[in-house]
Amino acid sequence: MSPLYRILSLAALSTLLAACATVPQPLQGNYAPITTASVQQGSTANGTQVRWGGDIISTEPGQQSTCFYVLAHPLDDQARPVRDNNSNTQGRFVACRAGFYDPEVFKPGREITVTGPVQGVVTRKVGDYDYAYPRVEADVVYLWPKRPVMVGYPYGPGWYDPFWGPYWGPYWGGPYWGGGWYAPPVIVVRHR
Repeated sequence: MSPLYRILSLAALSTLLAACATVPQPLQGNYAPITTASVQQGSTANGTQVRWGGDIISTEPGQQSTCFYVLAHPLDDQARPVRDNNSNTQGRFVACRAGFYDPEVFKPGREITVTGPVQGVVTRKVGDYDYAYPRVEADVVYLWPKRPVMVGYPYGPGWYDPFWGPYWGPYWGGPYWGGGWYAPPVIVVRHR
């Protein structure tokens, strides 16, 4: 393989991978790497453009605007909140945007990413605790599609390999097909 061919192959592969991880157009731009914690601790970030995201805690429409109370998560390469098992949260924030946003669409647990300038903090009770929510005057409120959740993966690694396991040989269509260990997996997909 010639060196030119290798370079062109790597360039094509890099372009293809970059296309898979693009930020949606409304969320593109340059934003300050300010965290909710730094704003809570009194940083003078007022007016600074940020891009934050997380899971909606509650949606509260008002007369002129709707406020979204959000449990913040770090964002991935597409500016979508990262979902992991480590509960990697970054505190809470509130984002308000002019207009009505239906709380039945923007339900608790849905993922959003917002962009806009930081506008100080708003104190609100969380239980008996006074919590200082950093406030964003949102230019964009981006509701992410629900992630499918798969349940019921009963077999260990390798069962799907066509050259391994119980499907290869006399058991194909044999007596174990009806629901025993050799039955195909049952996969249930549900949306959050």
